[in-house]
Amino acid sequence: MTRSVKHKSKTDILDLAIPLFAQSGYAGVSMRDIASVVGIRAASLYHHFPDKQTLYLQAMTRAFEDKAQGFAEALTVTGTPRKRLAGFVQIFTMLMSKDPNFRALLQRELLDGDEVRLKLLAREVFREPFIAMESLADELVPGCDTHMVAISIASLILYHLETAPLRRYLPGGKAKHNKPAVIADHVTRLLLNGLKGCAQ
Repeated sequence: MTRSVKHKSKTDILDLAIPLFAQSGYAGVSMRDIASVVGIRAASLYHHFPDKQTLYLQAMTRAFEDKAQGFAEALTVTGTPRKRLAGFVQIFTMLMSKDPNFRALLQRELLDGDEVRLKLLAREVFREPFIAMESLADELVPGCDTHMVAISIASLILYHLETAPLRRYLPGGKAKHNKPAVIADHVTRLLLNGLKGCAQ
């Protein structure tokens, strides 16, 4: 017997929808699929969400909530810009390494290329931490292209995480390269010191 919607909160629904969207993408998940996993009738979902896009965006926002708080804390601590960068990279790497669902959601959105959803995600999910990264970049290197620097910081970390299944088969690949602390330390040294910073 399906359970009444009152037994499932809006947060419950979002938490159950996130892995579905991560596995199958926006187009591959229907409201009926979500209702089935939640244990309610499809029509009951509309008591909480007017349409699938609203549910999806809120699921993305939900998946990002803990990360946004961690990023904010990392970027507002006292210390030199270099120390704050190191702290941000460490927290960013740790948070992203622990959440493959969120990384999958992000990758699927980039592949789908839906302009409306990408604009919504940029505005509602990523805007504030990105502005904070740009501000830090300007402190580190005044006059730099802060947009490019912010993208580079995120890309260096995310690509290490995304290529983990492949890297183990490449020359020189080691198990320790998948440890968040090792990735964060490498990225920080590379950002602050260029290729010379990679020397052990």
